[in-house]
Amino acid sequence: MSALFDPTGTDDPEGTVRPGPRRRHALWVAGVTLLGLGPGWASAFFRIGPEEYGLPSAAPGPVLPYLALWAATGLVAAAALRATAARVPVHAAGRIAAGLTALGTRLSLGWRPEAPLLGAMIVAALTVAAVWCALALRSGPRAHAGGRVASGG
Repeated sequence: MSALFDPTGTDDPEGTVRPGPRRRHALWVAGVTLLGLGPGWASAFFRIGPEEYGLPSAAPGPVLPYLALWAATGLVAAAALRATAARVPVHAAGRIAAGLTALGTRLSLGWRPEAPLLGAMIVAALTVAAVWCALALRSGPRAHAGGRVASGG
């Protein structure tokens, strides 16, 4: 019965290699970035908890430069994760890319950091994505093939 829903026969749909045409990868990258920007932007307009404890609501000032920077950062992070997923299985690539984009957008719109701090936040997000890719590449197909080296065909 599970073969009906998953013709590859794997139990973990996220733990599979994602080959395919480039337009599908590009649509995935754009979609994941938008799924990260949307909640980050929307959550910046309300406060969670009392003023003393919660994140501040959106600070006054321009929104578009911060959204553009985090859109570019989300695109780079999602593209790196998807490119890695085209070679080896990557666990939760979409959730990682969308989460990093949403978190960065939310924090940037809440505090409107200056350029050095914003740059550090972007570098941190891209570093997390790079480390996630490196971990997936290091484990490679061997960790997902039950200890056997999968054939590279």
